[in-house]
Amino acid sequence: MSVRTSRQAVDGLLPSPEPVRFIAEDGTAVPAPAGYPAPADEQLLEAYRRMVLGRRFDRQATALTKQGRLAVYPSSRGQEACQIAGVLALREDDWLFPTYRDCVALVSRGMDPVEVLTLLRGGWHCGYDPAATRVAPQCTPLATQTVHAVGMAEALRRKGEDGVVMAFIGDGGTSEGDFHEALNYAAVLHAPVVFFVQNNKYAISVPLARQTAAPALAYKGIGYGIPSEQVDGNDLVAVLSVLTEAVRRARSGGGPFLVEAHTYRMDAHTNADDATRYRETEEVERWESADPLARLETYLRGRGLLDDEAVAAAHSAAEEYAARLRDEMNADPETDPFELFDHVFAEPTPQLREQRALLAAELTAPED
Repeated sequence: MSVRTSRQAVDGLLPSPEPVRFIAEDGTAVPAPAGYPAPADEQLLEAYRRMVLGRRFDRQATALTKQGRLAVYPSSRGQEACQIAGVLALREDDWLFPTYRDCVALVSRGMDPVEVLTLLRGGWHCGYDPAATRVAPQCTPLATQTVHAVGMAEALRRKGEDGVVMAFIGDGGTSEGDFHEALNYAAVLHAPVVFFVQNNKYAISVPLARQTAAPALAYKGIGYGIPSEQVDGNDLVAVLSVLTEAVRRARSGGGPFLVEAHTYRMDAHTNADDATRYRETEEVERWESADPLARLETYLRGRGLLDDEAVAAAHSAAEEYAARLRDEMNADPETDPFELFDHVFAEPTPQLREQRALLAAELTAPED
C-alpha cells in the first residue's frame, strides 16, 4: 500500500474536527453539516415528546429513591438527546446494550418502567425479558456489555439477519480493557455494531482530562480501523442524524462505527454521590444553559413545528405517566427470599443447601 493510499484510508476513519451540530445552544439553527441529512420533522416532534416524558420519568425515579422505593438511581438528566436519539435510530428488531444510566432510553423504547427499574429496586434480575425486548440487561460493570454487543452483532450476521446492535457506554468505560477488546473484535469481524459513547465529562468524580490524553474519545476507534464521529450530544437533531447514518452504514455491511456524543450529567453520579465535592456550581449552570430539551423546544418553535398547545399536551402525558409509575412503585413487590439460592448452580452445592436451611430456620423461628 502506498503512503498516499494509506493516508486516504486513515482520513476515512477520522471524526469531524469539531462535533457535528445542527442547533446552537440558544436553539437557533446553524449551517447544516455536510454528509448528514436532517431528520424528518415528524421524527423530531416524536423525539421532543419522548424527551419530555423521559425527563419526567427521570425526575420521578429520583424522587422514588428519596422515598425508599429504589435502592439507587443514576440520573441521566441532561443526556436525554443521546438517550432518545439512540432508540429512534434503531428498528424494533435491532438490539440495544445499555448501561445502568440508560433507563430513559429503555422507557423510550416502550418498555414497562417498573420492569426497567426492577434492578435498581433491588431485584435479583434485570426485570424484563431481553429476548422479547431485544434489550440486554442494564450493565453495571463498566464496558463489559461492549464485548457482549459485538458477539450479538456477529451472531445476527451469521444467522443472515440484517439487525444492528448499538452499545451505549460512558466516557469512563472507554478506559476499560473490555472496550478496547470489543473495538478490535468488532473491526476484525466487520460486525454490524455501533459504539455510542455518551461523554458526560466525568467517570463518577474523575474528570475527562484525568482519563485520557486523546483529543476526543472518537479518536479511539482509529487505531482499530473503525470509522468514528463526534457530535454535540445536547443537540437532538445532530445526534439523531449521526446515529441514523452510523446504523445505516452498519446495516448495509459497512462494519462497526464509533460515535462520541459530548454531553453532560447535570445531576450527581447517583443519589449516593455528592457532586459538589468535585465540580463547581458555575460549570453545572453553564451546561444547564445548553439543556437539550429546552434547546430542541426552542428550535421547533422557531420553525413553527411546535406551539403552546403541543407543549402542554406533551407535559400532560408525561405527568400521567409519572403518576402511574408512582402508583405501581408504591405497591410492595411480592418477593420470595429463597430466590437467593435459585439459578446459582444447576445442582445446589452443599454450602448453598446449608445457607438455605439457615434462612429457613431463621424465618420460621418464633419471635422473642
